[in-house]
Amino acid sequence: MPEVWLPPKMQRLIGGQDRVMVAGNTVRKIIDNLEEMYPGIKYELYYEEEDLLMPGISVIIDGEPSQLGLLEHVREDSEVHFLPALGGGI
Repeated sequence: MPEVWLPPKMQRLIGGQDRVMVAGNTVRKIIDNLEEMYPGIKYELYYEEEDLLMPGISVIIDGEPSQLGLLEHVREDSEVHFLPALGGGI
């Protein structure tokens, strides 16, 4: 089962933990399963109107930034990190 890491801002929704084990073979399915386990978390990760990850959230799977967002495939032994997107520059 994939190990899912959440940023500190969202950890309050999962009982203060920094990571949980969540079934799912795509990012979308992981978010849906997270919502079943921890009602309300989906609204921190998913922008329903656009059917996309919430603006400002990036997903990293096994150390690689996702290029497919919700459609990205996730292996049974994957490590999935939801992170605030970094911005900035000069």
